[in-house]
Amino acid sequence: MIPVRFTTSGLPIREQFDAWRGWFDGVFNIALNESEAGFAASSVVWTLDEFGLSHVKAPALTAVRDTALLRANPIDHWVITLGHRRTVGSGGGGLILDVPGSVPYVASLGRELVSQRSSDERLQLYLPRDSFRELAPLLDAAQAQALDTPLGRLLGDYIGLLQRSFSELEAADMPRLTNAVRAMVMACTGPSSDRLDLASSQINVTRREKVRQFIDQNLREPRLDATMLCREVGMSRTQLYRLFQDDGGVARYIRHRRLLRGYADLSDTANGASINAIADALCFEDASSFSRAFKQEFGLNPRDVRAAAAAGLLLRARRQDAGAEQPRTLRECLLQF
Repeated sequence: MIPVRFTTSGLPIREQFDAWRGWFDGVFNIALNESEAGFAASSVVWTLDEFGLSHVKAPALTAVRDTALLRANPIDHWVITLGHRRTVGSGGGGLILDVPGSVPYVASLGRELVSQRSSDERLQLYLPRDSFRELAPLLDAAQAQALDTPLGRLLGDYIGLLQRSFSELEAADMPRLTNAVRAMVMACTGPSSDRLDLASSQINVTRREKVRQFIDQNLREPRLDATMLCREVGMSRTQLYRLFQDDGGVARYIRHRRLLRGYADLSDTANGASINAIADALCFEDASSFSRAFKQEFGLNPRDVRAAAAAGLLLRARRQDAGAEQPRTLRECLLQF
């Protein structure tokens, strides 16, 4: 999936803020919170048939959606935002917005909105009302509220997982993905037993991703095992085993991730470490046991992978669709779904 990208980097400093305001034209009026010499900012938007996701990185600002904008550009999507910094402002109808960093919150583009925050990086999940109409009571009731609950934080993790996964998704995945997002948002903004059952698979996906991230950060730790994972990730042994039962168990999954890292190391022509050193760093007993496990996992010997990499046989390129006309503003992106 190819996103729409906009950045002020590369523009003359005096033109950067005006360009950023132009990108948000029709959706928000943007004002500076602080005097800036320049305004280096970027926006990446993934547009699907039924929803969208954006990643924004910008200096301190205030975004305002007032009555004039509501009348001139009647986009009424819900937005679930996850930022690193505190957000303050108002959500219309007298609702006060005061959300800590790393906590998601719901806003509606169909109401007046003021969002003020310091320099930040944030994800914004856009849900159009026509596609998510059954969520209307839940999302309208949750407007301007910090979803500072275990399920709310899980929703934030899930939005981050969506962003990391988009580059690998195909068109055939989109209908299932929309249903998965619907179930997850439903469960985490207004949980009930039937909704939790509906979203249980998505909750498990998010928990599994959390465990995977910890494993990948500690592949070279000899003590990495189920006990360490339960302690560090805050999960019972039963929950952990259930998450990885289809992978042959936790130990088998850890070995799989170590072998994947070994494959990446061997494919990196800048990595001059010997096969024995790579095996030792990834906590295998010796090069022979690493090679046996590697051959079993990939059907290749470590030496073959290293030789192919040296010959340039593992290089891949992802082509961009140069013929497609990109939206010029965020509003044009939102009108695509």
